[in-house]
Amino acid sequence: MSAVLEKPSAVLPSRFAYLMGLYAENYHRLVRVFAPQTLAVGSYVSSVDDGLDVQLDVLERHAYTLELKLTYRLRDAGDEAPAAAWLRMYSDAHVAEVSHYHAGKHMWHALGSFPATKTLFAHRMRMASFLNRWLEYLAEQGHSCGTLVPLTDAAETRQ
Repeated sequence: MSAVLEKPSAVLPSRFAYLMGLYAENYHRLVRVFAPQTLAVGSYVSSVDDGLDVQLDVLERHAYTLELKLTYRLRDAGDEAPAAAWLRMYSDAHVAEVSHYHAGKHMWHALGSFPATKTLFAHRMRMASFLNRWLEYLAEQGHSCGTLVPLTDAAETRQ
């Protein structure tokens, strides 16, 4: 009998390795779609004439880290905030993680002050999967660094 059949878990990555793989894939998708490492601190908008403009805010730049916010710019959203993700890109490790997503949903709002490790891990896995699917969707819709332009007062009044 082969070793693969005797130990099927040896073939599959651990949950932590899978999460790190998602973080790496998110980093590469983000670089491929928007190339935020080349952008200065500020706000940028990508519009592909589908009515769902995407706003990328480069919040902070550090030597090996970028703090970003990715959101939709919805017209007439009223009091309801659009989908948003606050991201942290580590250029030295080539990983990108979602620190929190949606309107004001910091991790402790969703999980409480001291969540169990299993709960925290599952939440991070959901956030990483959410970002992965969202970046894939944005790329399929045609958003790219070529459609990304700095947000100006004129662009804000157009909304």
